[in-house]
Formats: sequence, C-alpha cells, structure tokens
Amino acid sequence: MKYPTVFHLISAVIKEQKIQCVLIGGFAVNYYNVTRQTVDIDFLITKDDFKRALVLLQKEGYQESYVQEVFSRLTTKGDYLLDMDFMFVDRDTLDKIIKDAKQIDIAGQKFTIPSLEHLIALKLHAIKYNPKVREGKDLPDIINMIKANNLDAKKQSFKELCLKYGTQGLYDKILQGI
Repeated sequence: MKYPTVFHLISAVIKEQKIQCVLIGGFAVNYYNVTRQTVDIDFLITKDDFKRALVLLQKEGYQESYVQEVFSRLTTKGDYLLDMDFMFVDRDTLDKIIKDAKQIDIAGQKFTIPSLEHLIALKLHAIKYNPKVREGKDLPDIINMIKANNLDAKKQSFKELCLKYGTQGLYDKILQGI
C-alpha cells in the first residue's frame, strides 16, 4: 500500500503538482463542530489544476466516473480509498476563498478549508442551483453550523450573504430552522 489513506495520496499529489485546492463538504463541516458522516472527499479547484492532478490520481487507480462542465467525480476500486469529488471554480474565486481559509490536519496531512461564511455560501449556491438534490443535505448543515458556531443569522451581513448566494426562501428556512 503506497499511501496509508486517501488523505496521504491527495496531499502528495497537491504537493508534487503545487496545486491549490480547498477541502469542502463533510470534512469541512466536521471542522465547524457539526458531526456529519461522509462517504467521499470534496474539493474546490480550478479546472486546469484538476487536469494536472487527474493524471497522477489515475496512475493510483482513480477514474472519472461522472463529469460535468463544473464537476468531476473520481472513483476507485481500492477498498481503503474514498471517492473524490472536484468542483471547478475560476482562479479569482479560489484565491478569494483561500485568502480567508483555515489550515487543518487530517491524518497528519495539512489541508485548507473555507471560512465558515464561505462554506455556507458554497452550500447556499449548491442548493440554489440544484435544490432537489442538495437542500436535504446542505440546509441542515448550514443550520447546524450556525447553531454550533453561534453565528448571528439575523445580522444584516449574513442575510446579504444568503441573498447573494441563495434565495430569500432559503434565508427564511434558515431562520425557521435556528
């Protein structure tokens, strides 16, 4: 076994290729004091950096199983390795998120996660553009992160964040949920 965990593998790929990416999804939610089980690892990355990472990940047995313009899912038959989802953003968006990001350790490897506000914005955006699939998972995450981190959801700046990346209806559901 060349890599003891998927975190060691992706960390090695990121370092070797000098790639910037941000860990999002369940592992980022867990950092913000909300326990959520997850069956994959999610990253925010530029499409160009993803293409460079993909070459190395394919050498380790990963393959693209689902591809869209702004998304790619990688799967593997390796029992100990988790599937990986990559969401593509432009360089400016990634740089903005990284500017306010936090560094965390998972399995002894360093990863960047978005600030709480940026993670909520990403989840609002996902719900807004795919409500049938995303609302059932992402809305509870948002509500639980607000509660667990004592975020003031009635503050004007939070409302503006919700309206910019989500909708008035989502903001109303958040207020009802807290």
